Amino acid sequence: MNSARSAVSGVSARSTFAQHFLMIVLVLVAPMAVHGQANLHGQWKTLSTQTPINPVHIALMHTGKVLIVSGSGNVKGNNNFEAAVWDPQADTITTQTLAWDMFCDGMVVLSDGRPFVMGGTLQYDPFHGQKLTAAFDPSTGTFTNQQSMAHGRWYPTGTTLGDGSVMVFSGQDENGVTNKTVEIFKIGTGWGAASTAPFTPPLYPRMHLLPNGTVFNSGAQTTSNIFNPSTHIWTLDVAKTNFGSTRTYGTSVLLPLSPVDLYKPRVVIMGGANPATATTETIDLSVSNPKWVTGPSMSQPRIEMNATILPSGKVLATGGSAMDENGSTASLNADLFDPTTESFSSAGANVFPRLYHSNALLLPDATVLVIGGNPARGTFEPHLEIYSPAYLFTSSGTLAARPTITSAPTGVIGHGSVFQVQTPNAASISSVVVLRAGAVTHAFNMEQRMVDLSFTKGSGVLNVTAPPNGNIVPPGYYLLFILDSAGVPSVAKFVRF
Repeated sequence: MNSARSAVSGVSARSTFAQHFLMIVLVLVAPMAVHGQANLHGQWKTLSTQTPINPVHIALMHTGKVLIVSGSGNVKGNNNFEAAVWDPQADTITTQTLAWDMFCDGMVVLSDGRPFVMGGTLQYDPFHGQKLTAAFDPSTGTFTNQQSMAHGRWYPTGTTLGDGSVMVFSGQDENGVTNKTVEIFKIGTGWGAASTAPFTPPLYPRMHLLPNGTVFNSGAQTTSNIFNPSTHIWTLDVAKTNFGSTRTYGTSVLLPLSPVDLYKPRVVIMGGANPATATTETIDLSVSNPKWVTGPSMSQPRIEMNATILPSGKVLATGGSAMDENGSTASLNADLFDPTTESFSSAGANVFPRLYHSNALLLPDATVLVIGGNPARGTFEPHLEIYSPAYLFTSSGTLAARPTITSAPTGVIGHGSVFQVQTPNAASISSVVVLRAGAVTHAFNMEQRMVDLSFTKGSGVLNVTAPPNGNIVPPGYYLLFILDSAGVPSVAKFVRF
């Protein structure tokens, strides 16, 4: 196969006449479809700027800019390794050359705000993984190598833990063998001793830090497991999915945490497999015997999909296709999952097929960037699309008036402390939420996390209580939103816990 994940699974396919015809029809029809219904389904827009490199990995930085990492970009023999920074305000993209190939790495954002790259590609066909790591400084725009891992990792997953350290798991090593070890990185200390898992994980496993400090592995395999970073002990076969088959390049989301229910952790898994499924499942990890429960289906089956938590707490499901790497079966409908009612509603439709190596990322203005798509080597989708959710519009389709944050803490906010948010709209605010700045690749956001905050109202001020510990809000930068009684969010301020 031509794609980088030929070592994993999937069927490669070329674009067809049907795909191009469908795109033309959608370009012509989409504006009419959303006219007057933006308050129901939101609105899609294609930007004039196009990405000059394959956007394989993306991460939101506390500058408000987006880091794009391509490396060799799924082009065998390409030694021009590249990254870029997209500025949403100016809608400009600036590229730079990398010292080594960060293609198919794992990426999180460290507690000090630096995107942290773990591993990448040592060789193609068969794929072997890099041991190297690097951190990107948003202020200087440069990568600096950090301590190397014990062994290589191609397709690893990084997870930020409650003390701000980073756990990395899986990926193919320097010999092309799946790396079964867990390593934990701390700023200033480097990597600790590796510990070996008692099972062979999938590549890019779906991992979530839970409020009790353990890490939940939701898939993509059929059995779910839990890792304890303190003891390095795994609890296996915690639950088994109802779908019964591997959800290859489906996605997984830790649903919003809230003090109202004592930060009860729930996870939803969506799509995946080839042919793809439209099914979803949820699990409540606060109970003694958790089980996956079949949820509502999406409007279309999706492999290579993305799921993005919005400030409303709803989850936007985008992209993918019914058959892997097949643009003619692209899933162009967008769906909005409501965790409270466990139901889907329409979020309109985007224009361009978003397949392998596509990504979606929440931006500070409460819109969502949708980018990429690389069904075959040597070609990728360069267009950037922006989704503006329905909460930004009035019933007449005009832009809604938004609450504003005039000031928020610029220093580090301690867990359990009370801090102030200044706003002229204090009386009408119904919720205060924080969402961790995301880092997305291969149908999974390794940093996605939303937490509701308790608050009281004063005159022009909100007195907000930070969550009690780092297992709920791991150290680092977050988007702070306030939402009014109509559910309209502010533009976010970055805060650091």
